[in-house]
Amino acid sequence: MFSPAEIVDISIDNGIKKIQKPLTAKLILGFIGGAMISLGYLAYIRVAASIPADLASVQALVGASVFPIGLIVILLAGGELITGNMMAVGIAFFDKKVSFKELFINWVTITLANIVGALFVAYFFGYVVGLTHSGVYLEMLVSLAHHKIEASWVQAVISGIGCNWFVGLALWLCYGAKDGAGKILGIWFPVMIFVAIGFQHSVANCFVIPGAIFEGHATWMDFLKNFVFVYLGNIIGGSIFVSGFYHASYKHH
Repeated sequence: MFSPAEIVDISIDNGIKKIQKPLTAKLILGFIGGAMISLGYLAYIRVAASIPADLASVQALVGASVFPIGLIVILLAGGELITGNMMAVGIAFFDKKVSFKELFINWVTITLANIVGALFVAYFFGYVVGLTHSGVYLEMLVSLAHHKIEASWVQAVISGIGCNWFVGLALWLCYGAKDGAGKILGIWFPVMIFVAIGFQHSVANCFVIPGAIFEGHATWMDFLKNFVFVYLGNIIGGSIFVSGFYHASYKHH
């Protein structure tokens, strides 16, 4: 592992590189990012749905253990995920290597591409292929979506903070590991824990709530209200609780 002080510099460098990618690459990689997180969530539903509801902890652990494949693919194979960019571009901004305008444009671009990728998986793989269309899979999809929708705005923001505190740490550990196995383990456990706890991830919600909408169990207004507050929480969790705290602690100008 690199030291925390070294990880700060690596994270800043990665944030700068994210800004410098061509627009076409950002859109393609953002689509991949949204799709991969959604496929991780689809895997969660497929492996956990048949576990009885009275074994809720087991259900959560089993589902959470497969969810991290999405972020592993994004970070190791290539992809852009807004929650990760909140951390990486955020720390480059704190270090004055990236302007607020560059940060804002990057976040908007990647967010929109992530949403398209998530909707693609929800509609085509979940609804059209039918992987979340019936039986216990539909029941779990709707249950997960309603749990997220029913959260108050305060709960959604705080849950979003918890989520991206862990996702930001997954990036942090990935950047700090010196080999592929270390990177995979560094990503796996923080992501698994945020999912097992039940924290809300704005892009993952772009899969599960629209999935329920396509099945006739939620509305687009439900989705929009949830997304705004979870997204705000994700910004605070990734940019402040990871980038801000570690930059303040390890980067001395």
